[in-house]
Amino acid sequence: MALDTATEKFLEILRSAGLPPVYEQTVEAARAGMRANVQQMPGTPTAVHRIEDRTLPAAAAGASVRLYWPRAVSDTESLPIVINYHGGGWAMGDLDTHDRIARYYCKHADAIVVNVDYRRPPEHRFPAAVEDSYVAACWAAEHAAELGGDPARIAVAGDSAGGNLATVVCQLSKANRGPAIRFQALVYPATDLDLRKRFESRQAFGGGEYFLSTRDMEWFVSLYLSDVPREVADPRASPLVSRDLAGLPPALVVTAGFDPLLDEGRAYADALSAAGVPVEYHCFPSTIHAFLSFAPIIPTGEEGLSLVAARLRSALHAR
Repeated sequence: MALDTATEKFLEILRSAGLPPVYEQTVEAARAGMRANVQQMPGTPTAVHRIEDRTLPAAAAGASVRLYWPRAVSDTESLPIVINYHGGGWAMGDLDTHDRIARYYCKHADAIVVNVDYRRPPEHRFPAAVEDSYVAACWAAEHAAELGGDPARIAVAGDSAGGNLATVVCQLSKANRGPAIRFQALVYPATDLDLRKRFESRQAFGGGEYFLSTRDMEWFVSLYLSDVPREVADPRASPLVSRDLAGLPPALVVTAGFDPLLDEGRAYADALSAAGVPVEYHCFPSTIHAFLSFAPIIPTGEEGLSLVAARLRSALHAR
């Protein structure tokens, strides 16, 4: 399978811009670059009924959320809730870089979306993002009725680093017996942060010509973890190493064919399935990491968004 035409054109635009690779940039420059890339995307973001930013209580250690409602909710109904964790290598993304994705899920899954602004490294290293992500899930469940939501119909979703956090939240929710999560949508998730492991996709696609490189990943991991050799073996950092995946929520796992993270995403789907968890695995073979974020110029990204939203809707609106 070759790269599709739109993905090839996107990569050529990046090459012609002559920007330094992410791992050579300062954190501030990398964050600004990611925001600029998203802001330059053509088209109008999906319209939703209402958006509200909230800072969570002090117990959430500084986390905040952006809430999205697809429509007005009457006193006699409630909507399902999707808790979304943004990607961007833990350190780069934020609520604004993933606003389009949150809006899309809100409208097309017909759900309240809780977009989580977890603390980012290097200012706040592991496990701060994990703690904030789990607290945000607990807050959403506890305040569901206030939001017009249904605490019995909650899903988590996330892309890349956000996919990592979504998997970990599911594992923590199981271990702590709550909150109840009905479904998990994991989009090109980072599931094993031990970069010494020789996944074939890291070798084939990690050289830098396909957007995300293994050197970028090394940089992200160095920012996120304080003690890399020890912490990569922690399931809260590398959920693939967990020895007990049985009983986790049904999952959709989405990967990209030219992504260094392809194999670890597929490996996590296989591990869930082996543990008896219902899993749908879908690889988009002709594109790259983060393609959902580039949906306005990579049509395959629109296909990916549609797939995720459809599966969220199906899982959460089934009675």
